Amino acid sequence: MNITLPSLDQQARRVVHGRGHCVEGAESFNIEWLPPIMLIVAYSPLTEDQLEALVELLSAEPLVEGIYLQERDQPKAPVRHIWGDEQCPSEIQEHGLRYHVDIGTHQNFGLFLDMANGRNWVRERAQGKHLLNLFSYTCGFAVAAMAGGAASVVNLDMSKSALSTGRANLRLNGLDDKRARFLGHDLFKSWGKLRKLGPYDVVIADPPSMQKGSFLVEKDYPRIIRQLPTLLKKEGVAVLCLNAPWLGRQFILDAVAEEAPQLVHVETLERPEVVQEKSPDDGLKVMIFIHKEG
Repeated sequence: MNITLPSLDQQARRVVHGRGHCVEGAESFNIEWLPPIMLIVAYSPLTEDQLEALVELLSAEPLVEGIYLQERDQPKAPVRHIWGDEQCPSEIQEHGLRYHVDIGTHQNFGLFLDMANGRNWVRERAQGKHLLNLFSYTCGFAVAAMAGGAASVVNLDMSKSALSTGRANLRLNGLDDKRARFLGHDLFKSWGKLRKLGPYDVVIADPPSMQKGSFLVEKDYPRIIRQLPTLLKKEGVAVLCLNAPWLGRQFILDAVAEEAPQLVHVETLERPEVVQEKSPDDGLKVMIFIHKEG
């Protein structure tokens, strides 16, 4: 393995993005820095030699107190301790903002670290804005927006437990959760309600690639895009996220051209420095559009 770790501090971040096929020998795993532990997220089994080499590399870092392995190829994606301190953190910081995390209970621990630049982008532009956060999960975008001075954020996700964590995340940062709404609704049955709560300066859509029984990206993302002009103010911004490795940026561009030609593509956000992809169209895409008619 040819792995060089970035400098560590007390801010959570992805430190190895092997799945992007830019790190020799690390193609089957990513590594997340969740101070004070490292979490190796393996998508196929690692050999004992690989694990020993990773433990040697990671444990040499002075700030690392424990190492955990998540086996994503196994049922329920179990997490096990493999070195050092056995106590997992219950919260992390990213760019000075705090988030609750739960390592080992669910497949995902509570914050997608490859979206760090997206949250920063929203935070820097949120002052006085009204936002709609679709597929909000634990409301990371809402925390960033409220920290940036947003007037209001409407969060929608079918998981009420994720929304509950989202509300707790706002409170954890001393942010006013009365300026946020948390809707545990089916998006496709909620367009009327969302329009009544709008219009919005910013609409963020960060759907799963596939969620059995509720969301198929090829079929359902164009249905979302079709509704955006009815939700956005004129000159409002749509932040469209896509993390389906089999679909590139052209999928979003084509869907917008077909379903919402009033939206004009103005920017595609860079991924965090470590989160590089051998093929630029693989991995996470975050594309910015402006509503030019309404």
